[in-house]
Amino acid sequence: MDAVFRALADPTRRKLLDALFKKDGQTLGALEARLPMTRFGVMKHLRVLEEARLVITRRRGREKLHFLNPVPIRLIHDRWVSKYAEPWAASLSELKRRLEDTMEKVFEIYIKTAPERLWEAITNTEMRAKYNFGLQVTSDWTPGSRFEGLGGGQLILEGENLEVDPPRRLVQSFRALWSEEAKREGTSRVTWEIERIGDSCRLTVTHDQMREGANAEIYGGWPQVLSGLKTLLETGELLTTPGSLMYSNVPE
Repeated sequence: MDAVFRALADPTRRKLLDALFKKDGQTLGALEARLPMTRFGVMKHLRVLEEARLVITRRRGREKLHFLNPVPIRLIHDRWVSKYAEPWAASLSELKRRLEDTMEKVFEIYIKTAPERLWEAITNTEMRAKYNFGLQVTSDWTPGSRFEGLGGGQLILEGENLEVDPPRRLVQSFRALWSEEAKREGTSRVTWEIERIGDSCRLTVTHDQMREGANAEIYGGWPQVLSGLKTLLETGELLTTPGSLMYSNVPE
């Protein structure tokens, strides 16, 4: 976490994060235009943010796009802030404020585990419920099959498994049903990508095919989900953040 604190300590790097918050998926040229410094200077600051995993890059044709990754900040929250802060709303309104107005969000986290174990945590109903708000997510996990998430006896989310390549890649259509606002957003897409890095895995979750300005409750929960997944696999413990088991019958 030291790299995250160092990255956030610089006001120029905070401005870059602010710029990506306002409009995610920007090119180097677009970010350079926002700051009174050379292209090389902007590149140096972006490199620090990338090393801290606060910024993730993706190629789109010839362009290299930069995305804000809030997961490291979420991990800091779960380690310290949530111990002292007032319980926040189950709708994750603060994440909504920070992450709205985008068609694509990319989240990345490193977890000390094997790819097979990580895949199991994503697809096993019992394990998934421990970090995914208590949802009972079920499927036979074959291409073209349906998956659904139940909470309190109600259908909370559903979709189709578009690509299934264990233990590397899972692509799903995604439809949120937990509120009327969520239902109006229709169907989007979620891609899980697992890559072994030494004795750990890099998990990248891309939530895209959302309408411009989509309601942020559709994707605002991912940092807490991934933080809970990392905590479960590395420590065997569950998050105690208010709302982390909101759809479970287990007392929080």
